[in-house]
Amino acid sequence: MTATLAQDASARMREPQHWAALGALGIVYGDLGTSPLYTLQAVVQATGGHFTTESALGILSLIVWTLIITISVKYCLFVMRADNHGEGGILALMSLVGANSFKGAAKVMAVMGLLGAALLYGDGVITPAISVLSALEGVNVVTSSLKPFVMPGAVAILVVFFAAQRVGTARIGAAFGPIMLLWFIVIALLGLTGIVHNPIVVTALDPRHAISFLAHAGGTGMLVLGGVFLCITGGEALYADMGHFGPNPIRLSWYTIVLPALVLSYAGQTALLIQKGTIEGNPFFQLCPTWGVYPLVFLAMIATIIASQSIITGSFSMTRQAMQLGWLPGFQIRQTSDQVYGQIYVPVVNWLMMAATIGITIGFGSSDKLAGAYGTAVSTTMLLTTCLLFAAMRSVWRWPLGVSALIAGLFLVVDVGFFAANLLKIADGGWLPLTFGALVFFVMLTWRSGIDAVRASLAHASEAPEKFIGDLAAGKVPRVPGTAIFLTRTFQKIPPLLIDHVKHMGALHKSVIALTVLFEESPRLADESRCGFEQIAEGIWRATMRFGFVEIPDLTAALKTVKGLDPSIDLDHAIYFATRDLVVPGPGSSALARWRLPVFAFLYRNGAKVVDRFSLPPERVVEIARQIEV
Repeated sequence: MTATLAQDASARMREPQHWAALGALGIVYGDLGTSPLYTLQAVVQATGGHFTTESALGILSLIVWTLIITISVKYCLFVMRADNHGEGGILALMSLVGANSFKGAAKVMAVMGLLGAALLYGDGVITPAISVLSALEGVNVVTSSLKPFVMPGAVAILVVFFAAQRVGTARIGAAFGPIMLLWFIVIALLGLTGIVHNPIVVTALDPRHAISFLAHAGGTGMLVLGGVFLCITGGEALYADMGHFGPNPIRLSWYTIVLPALVLSYAGQTALLIQKGTIEGNPFFQLCPTWGVYPLVFLAMIATIIASQSIITGSFSMTRQAMQLGWLPGFQIRQTSDQVYGQIYVPVVNWLMMAATIGITIGFGSSDKLAGAYGTAVSTTMLLTTCLLFAAMRSVWRWPLGVSALIAGLFLVVDVGFFAANLLKIADGGWLPLTFGALVFFVMLTWRSGIDAVRASLAHASEAPEKFIGDLAAGKVPRVPGTAIFLTRTFQKIPPLLIDHVKHMGALHKSVIALTVLFEESPRLADESRCGFEQIAEGIWRATMRFGFVEIPDLTAALKTVKGLDPSIDLDHAIYFATRDLVVPGPGSSALARWRLPVFAFLYRNGAKVVDRFSLPPERVVEIARQIEV
């Protein structure tokens, strides 16, 4: 596995920058690239559809400078610099600043990272819904007779889309980049047609238009700001997907293709607003000549499916990181490609997100209604990312306090403004992703607290290892041929599982390994630093196997890489012993509140089996049921 990871990283380094930049268009920029479909439509809704030249220019200036400050400067230049050994994402940033322990002063930063990650799930269930709906609604520009079929059509597309996740996107993924390149070319050309008819929109590059609009718009300005924010939803993907391509290809595609295309598209739509003065519906499709609407709708549908794929892939990757870092129970993970390590499938996450996305699509019915629910979760995550970025500036990069505060302060002003604007959306549906994120956050904290309580209970109930080792030395424990590997969560030399096994079976294999699996705060580990191995008694070894937080562990393969193993250890025929524990309330107080215990017990009981989690041969795995009081 490590060799595969090293080859994957090496291949990314050798891959020409322009080809990697093309690939980034499909994986990284799907969400950002399709935001012109609904951003100005949300602004139209906020203003009632009435525009003057000055208000339109002010709105365009806000969009352009939001893209520049937040994406071009904050994410491309600063946030992407905060990589955790090449990996990105808010959980990787949380680990980078040492906040995964959830103790002492690190607890505040851990809450920021976990809440930000949880809220991205809330964003993930809305993005496919609003993207596909906005694409299909383009047919309303030509005829209203198809309007009743838009929502059912979106549901049908989403069902097929989520059902197809299990086969992976390795085969069709190569086409994502070229398709998105075509998309950016088309929206840029459509934008140019609008600019040609009303070139005054070019003056919106002057930020004074944005400042003047906010100064005179009053309460409407905050509503507009909530719509403007939609132009940068998907910005977190630049950071989260950094491990797939590296920072330079992502920056290259942004500065040379994505940013110019987005600015031209928004400028062209704004030119249409100025020309008409009053507008209804989506200005994006109104830029297109009638004969081109249906092909544009088809292209938009493909682009939004790619954007949705990026969100789902990101959710799978984030789930894996949260599992490995100890914040979520083990879920079954399937590798869907033998060439691309990041291509994984997490069935539980996929089906839960499908149910939520389809429910949202049916409940809201249209993209303009859904725009009210979109943005609250993302704006909160971006605000939390800035706070963690400040911590990285100080603790990792060792920048002076004044410089760190100045840069992070500039970003905070922008983030707080958008955060406040999106709070106005809570009553219109913004509560939905916030509630979804809060539930995920609650599950994360409950799981970590429960696991800590289980470890404490096992350590307290364990027999003294000295007595057990003494019985072994005295020959009181019969030994039978073979190799046994006991998987344990505890860090004791002689884990309770091994002692219980001898107590019930009356014998022990001649070669025994007590093995604990740990996931480090680095994304990947080299073979030489993966395993700690020591002999603690005749024929008994204590091992700690370490993996990075983006790795899918294969225990048998990893054990075979350990140098100097005793010849008596037969890994090809070893029997693995693990537990399927039942968590019940104990007689005394517990670190886990009684009202949270049923939630933890459910998660613990339904977590992935070790045979799936650690790629073990099913025919050589024995699971032992235990009852643990916490």
